[in-house]
Amino acid sequence: MIPINRRLQKVSEYIIGDSLADIGSDHAFLPMYSLEQGQIKSAIAGEVIPGPYQSAVNSVQRHGYHNQIDIRLGDGLTILNPEDDHVDTVTICGMGGPLIAKILTQGFEHIPYRPRLILQSNIQSEPIRRFLQANGYQIVTETLIKERAHIYEIIVADPGTMTLSARDLKFGPFLHPNPSELFVEKWTREIEALHDIKEQLDPVRHQARYDEITRQENEIKEVLNQ
Repeated sequence: MIPINRRLQKVSEYIIGDSLADIGSDHAFLPMYSLEQGQIKSAIAGEVIPGPYQSAVNSVQRHGYHNQIDIRLGDGLTILNPEDDHVDTVTICGMGGPLIAKILTQGFEHIPYRPRLILQSNIQSEPIRRFLQANGYQIVTETLIKERAHIYEIIVADPGTMTLSARDLKFGPFLHPNPSELFVEKWTREIEALHDIKEQLDPVRHQARYDEITRQENEIKEVLNQ
């Protein structure tokens, strides 16, 4: 049994097709779990740092998946080649939203075959949604998962078009219309964090920053009280 956390287990539920490319794969737990569950037949696992790359190699060999998972050392999506057009799903998990958006921006030319994208951000998902909207992808679902007191966002996107409002971009088009308990908890925490920042500011000397935080607080409260 592959040891996998609840966060990655939830991500695995959205994988489609026979072949997965997992970017920033750590110990390659997600590809191995997906193979174990019979969801996929093969996978590519990418790591940019030699240490985690070797950990993935060792992990895959130890569990006997070395013939089904191709471990590659390289930066983001650049590990994918033209002959990888059989890849059906790309996952990028466990990073901040701005970093995921950067990986997509810098390596987008490496996925011209437009696979499904499953993007799990730890913080700040808005840059991901902006990238998807600008690059011919449509969000098909979003969900929240809580693990060890942290709340993570999972965004699933397929090729298509969409037009998101400012509120959709920030809060998620599938998340804010009917706020779940996790959604309320996540954004209530954000209000508390913003309040703590405001407490450190002088409303006169730092008026612009103070007013901006107040605007953000009011925006969140409006969504939570809808």
